[in-house]
Amino acid sequence: MMKCPFCGNADTRVVDSRPVDDNTSIRRRRVCDVCSKRFTSYERIETVPLVVIKKDKNREIFDRSKLEGGVLRACHKRPISAQEIHDLCESVETEIYNRGDREVESTEIGEMVMNRIKDLDPVAYVRFASVYREFKDVETFMDELKKFLE
Repeated sequence: MMKCPFCGNADTRVVDSRPVDDNTSIRRRRVCDVCSKRFTSYERIETVPLVVIKKDKNREIFDRSKLEGGVLRACHKRPISAQEIHDLCESVETEIYNRGDREVESTEIGEMVMNRIKDLDPVAYVRFASVYREFKDVETFMDELKKFLE
């Protein structure tokens, strides 16, 4: 129910609906059944911000550009298309939001990326793993390579 801004009547009808510019909201033309005046209303999806819990327990708002940046760095000079990178990031973001949780640990996001990037390119996987898992020495790096090859 949308209340008429002119007479206060709670009974109005929608006579036209259209998506606005970037399809993130809908413009509705309405008419009041009592005073017959027309007015416009807008509907927008209200999103709840997703909070990422970092390794040091600090919290920050999820930023897709950081996710894309990490994947892009791992895929640098690899035969991976921009669309494949976009699709990987999109699937991770969709999985996170579909959980319905308001908070997610950065380690969970890292594991989601690693599971997907492994199928995309082995070199990109090792690059991402080396930063994500914070390899301290060559032995740790070799252990990860052995896991990948198994």
